[in-house]
Amino acid sequence: MEAFGGGVEIADRAVGLQPTFLTLAAVYLVVIAMGAFCIRLPHPDWAPSGAPRVGKKPSKVAIVGANVSAANAIRTPQFWCLWVILFCNITAGIGILENAAPMVQDYFPSLSAAAAAGFVGLLSLSNMGGRFIWSSASDVIGRKNIYMVYLGAGLIFYFLLASAGHTSLALFVVSALILLTFYGGGFATIPAYLRDLFGVYQVGAIHGRLLTAWSAAGVVGPLIINMVVERQASRGHEGPQLYQLSLYIMCVLLAVGLVANVLVRPVDRKWFEDPATVQAKVDADRVSAVGTQTASPARSEGAAHAVAAAILAAVIVALLVYGLWETAVKASQMFAG
Repeated sequence: MEAFGGGVEIADRAVGLQPTFLTLAAVYLVVIAMGAFCIRLPHPDWAPSGAPRVGKKPSKVAIVGANVSAANAIRTPQFWCLWVILFCNITAGIGILENAAPMVQDYFPSLSAAAAAGFVGLLSLSNMGGRFIWSSASDVIGRKNIYMVYLGAGLIFYFLLASAGHTSLALFVVSALILLTFYGGGFATIPAYLRDLFGVYQVGAIHGRLLTAWSAAGVVGPLIINMVVERQASRGHEGPQLYQLSLYIMCVLLAVGLVANVLVRPVDRKWFEDPATVQAKVDADRVSAVGTQTASPARSEGAAHAVAAAILAAVIVALLVYGLWETAVKASQMFAG
């Protein structure tokens, strides 16, 4: 919309869109292409040091030897419970991301645009950090328990944001950052939750079907926020009042997701695949993987992959350091003075 009229100020901002998109396109081209070039499947017998042993006690919802096809998975109540869980968790995260910069400025009008941009950067870092921290925690306390944290604690922090966020900038920022860690953690943990319930037989296909919840949340979340903001503005409200109702709606959604998580139970054995069918697929995958790796790559190809991996790592680290620095500089303006 900024690129097609709307006044001088908007036109000035639109000038920077083209170089921004071109820069992003170039970065994505390099990083994605080099990443695809570097990817190699490990040998079927390989396992990282510290990997869990076969006899390790499974989670409460996991059944050793459970393998469910994608066609059968979507017929189980567990799949739809996870669909609701992911939908509610993602919608809640989008509830903040959708209007992060204008929201923090409406709550605290004294903040500059640069400081608001720093807040958005902090949200992105929290999103990234949550994927590491909470997914790792789920290996210790279990997937179902970690989603109780995402949804239960998320409800509490959303309520704090709606009811008292306007009283303190620190409270607003900390609550929003914690909620975004739950958003990222929910994305990172869901594949393992699926594996616990449905096994590894067709877990990739099941994950693809479950991501329709993400697509739906990407539509519903912004609709809720924007409809409420526009309705509140039409009634003459301003500042925090523009967003409080939508934040309370997010609390309700998280409560629904929490109930869905409580209802998750182990999958009934009637949905399991025949072990012989599963083993046949495992054997076929193993033969294919071993056959591919039997033909040793040329030494020059191995060197090319090493160089590409080193360049890719350098590019990612450089971009991350730059992002961290810019975020720190801009976010510091929120509390300056």
